Parts: sequence; structure tokens; C-alpha cells
Amino acid sequence: MDKKQSGSQAGSSELNGLVRRNIETLTTVRGELERRKSRQELIADAITRFAGSMTFVYIHALLVGGWILVNLGVVPAIRPFDPFPFVMLAMIASVEAIFLSTFVLISQNRMQALADKRADLDLQVNLLAEHEITRLIGLVDGIARRLGVTSGPDQSLEELKKDVRPEEVLEEIARAERERPPT
Repeated sequence: MDKKQSGSQAGSSELNGLVRRNIETLTTVRGELERRKSRQELIADAITRFAGSMTFVYIHALLVGGWILVNLGVVPAIRPFDPFPFVMLAMIASVEAIFLSTFVLISQNRMQALADKRADLDLQVNLLAEHEITRLIGLVDGIARRLGVTSGPDQSLEELKKDVRPEEVLEEIARAERERPPT
């Protein structure tokens, strides 16, 4: 094995180690979040997961179909108990829809809170990376000047050497949105 391959493999195993560490961190955090769920959240998630499955659809198709057949008198062994227009069936379906939508909203609220935390983490990592890159640009530019390497006057390089202030970016986005004509 030559030096080039061995260096490439070392970099690859280092990257794999970093990737493995990040994956382990993610699974640890997700596991911790799962363990912190309250009993109500666990129940809401289980109901939402089941209600979003094809098993749920099949069970409802069978129950509603059977209900209708029984109450149309198609099944002679069972006396109809909810004649057409199936008011009791409609009431049961309405109550079920109220509860299911509540469980879905509970799960969505929790998922949105997690998404907000992830967005905050992404923003923090991006801001740190931007700051580090800004410092590296300044360092590389300083090294290039010391070695006498010039790239000529470059206004964008001078801009890149400055830290981005998030509040200024947000203000600029808000201004652009206010000035944009309505669609």
C-alpha cells in the first residue's frame, strides 16, 4: 500500500469515526427524548401512529361496511339497530374524529417543538461555522500577504473577512419582504 492510499484510508477512517460519533450522539439524544415523554405523549403518539396506518383503514372499512349491511337488513341474523340514514354511525364517527384530531394535534405540537429545537441547533452550528470560516479567511489572507501572494484588490474578500451579524440579516430579510409586492 503506498503512502497516498494509506493517507486516504486514514482520513476515511477518521471521517468514519466522526460520522459514527455524530450518529451515536443523535441516537442518544433521540433515545433521551423518547424516555422523557410523558404517559399522555406516549398514548397520543401510539394512537396517532395507529390511526395513520392501513390497519386502521381496513378495520374501519370492515366496521362501517358491516354496520351498514346490518342496518340495511342484509344480515338476517342481526336485527337492525340504526336505520338509514345511520344517525348513530354518524355520531360515533364524529366523536371519533374529534378525538383523533386532538391526538394528532398533540403529536404535531410536540413534533413542532422538536423541530424548533433542531432549527435553533442548526442556526447555532451555522453561526459558529460562519464565524470560524471568517477567521480562517482572515488567517489565510494574512499568510498570503506575508508570503507575498496577492490576488489583487477584491472587495468580496474584504466582506468575507467580516463577521455576519444575524440580526442585520434578519432585518434585511424583513425589509425585503415588506418591499416585495403581494402575490
